[in-house]
Amino acid sequence: MNQWIERNHDYTLIDSASNFSINFAGMKFDETDLAELQDKFARAAREMKNLENGAIKNPDEQRKVTHFTDRIAYRGSALFQSVNEFAEALRSGTLTGATGRKFTAAVINGIGGSALGPQLMQFAINGPYWNELSDRQRNGYLKLYFLDNTDSAGLADLLQVMDPETTLQVTISKSGGTQETKNNLTALENYYAEKQLDFARHAAAITMAGSELDRHARGAGWLRVFEMAESIGGRTSETSIVGHLPAALAGVDFKAFLDGACHMDNWTRTGDYRRNPAYLLAAMWYIAGNGKGDRNMVIVPYADRLILMSRYLQQLVMESLGKELDLDGKVVHQGLNVFGNKGGTDAHAFIQQLNDGRDDFFITFIEVLKDAMRLPVGPDIVMGDYLHGFEGGLAAALLNKGRQVIGIQIDEINAFNLGMLIALYERAVAVYAEFIHINAFHQPGVQAYKVAAKDVLALREKLFAALPELGNFSGTAAEFAAKLGLPEREIEIGGLLAKAAVNCPCGCLTRSYDPLKGYLFTLQK
Repeated sequence: MNQWIERNHDYTLIDSASNFSINFAGMKFDETDLAELQDKFARAAREMKNLENGAIKNPDEQRKVTHFTDRIAYRGSALFQSVNEFAEALRSGTLTGATGRKFTAAVINGIGGSALGPQLMQFAINGPYWNELSDRQRNGYLKLYFLDNTDSAGLADLLQVMDPETTLQVTISKSGGTQETKNNLTALENYYAEKQLDFARHAAAITMAGSELDRHARGAGWLRVFEMAESIGGRTSETSIVGHLPAALAGVDFKAFLDGACHMDNWTRTGDYRRNPAYLLAAMWYIAGNGKGDRNMVIVPYADRLILMSRYLQQLVMESLGKELDLDGKVVHQGLNVFGNKGGTDAHAFIQQLNDGRDDFFITFIEVLKDAMRLPVGPDIVMGDYLHGFEGGLAAALLNKGRQVIGIQIDEINAFNLGMLIALYERAVAVYAEFIHINAFHQPGVQAYKVAAKDVLALREKLFAALPELGNFSGTAAEFAAKLGLPEREIEIGGLLAKAAVNCPCGCLTRSYDPLKGYLFTLQK
């Protein structure tokens, strides 16, 4: 018992200014393991300094990586002030839409980091029911809705509640060419045209200067076009204007968020790895997973409002570290799987497997000490005491089973502490990437799927251009493919025909199931 107490003392790091703490005692490592990482710690420290001094850290794209340094100056920049002024003009009603009515809502149209970060911020700080509050209760700030896919159901759901006259449309795309975001933008522009409303009077953009979106928005005379830096990737963009504008529209203190991120940055620049939470966090990932990601990372915040943290970290960690090649071009297939939910909901869900099943993970608990309300549920005990008890009990149960546990504590959920959490993981990801010698700041796998998708869409165009020539025809996907001279594309053609048959507005293409042949597609003129 004394050894366990001593281990907790030795391997708990605390920031006295914020009371942010992180405990590594529940991980399986000793001083010998840390000593063996000396060269990796030294390399990471050197490369992190190079990164912050402006070195090219994304060699594939010859780009700097500036999210750590840009957020220092951003707080006092003209761009920061212009975002706040824009948000205040909307809140006060001095800037209105085409019909002169006050804006009451905003749609954030983006994907990946352009949506996940703002969603996490909104849910954590303003809570899940913000949009149900009255304008007075929101102090004039806007409701936020998110479009983050190219699923028409997302837009259909939005249109059920959106008043186009009082809604600002914010399109976020660094390159301006992201197809999912473009599709939503096109659909929204068409919707406004159908309503005979000037879309430009309801539109703002965040994009790189000179991008396709930049040219489109400026050419159409949108309300505002805000510039984002080329050197900030989507998954590390929450402390930039990408996170700022949605936060400002909803009344979140973004400066406090940046203050928290910068405070963590100062802590994680500490030269002594034993006192540096990001370096030790990266070391725990490396040791637990044998430097190959052999263990899954489970994120369990004991706070309803942090339920999106695991989704946010899925993108940050998995897109950054999931790489086929290292920096020397060697095939390594690196990565860390991330999943999670929230405690104590998890105790009635996948914790059963974590406790009794495969020992292929390590778990990080994030505990929020301050209760949102004091709710007595028995003599001298409140609801929050149970949540604390469940977290401590689960951690103890897992440790008794030999599972590995990291514990993070914050006093409360606020913008400052959220900034600290995000900055901690950003730094840990960058450090871990140096440990395993990969480029954390590109995403070739993402580009590969986009290329493959273009091939499928090109096949679709070819298929439907040829269908009218078939006349009235019925057959399987294989028979359609053979008829079109594309027998090798039977599977893809079958998928395209199925999609078209279910959505065909005129009924000229239908689908039926034959027990012997499978699906039959019938084309009628």
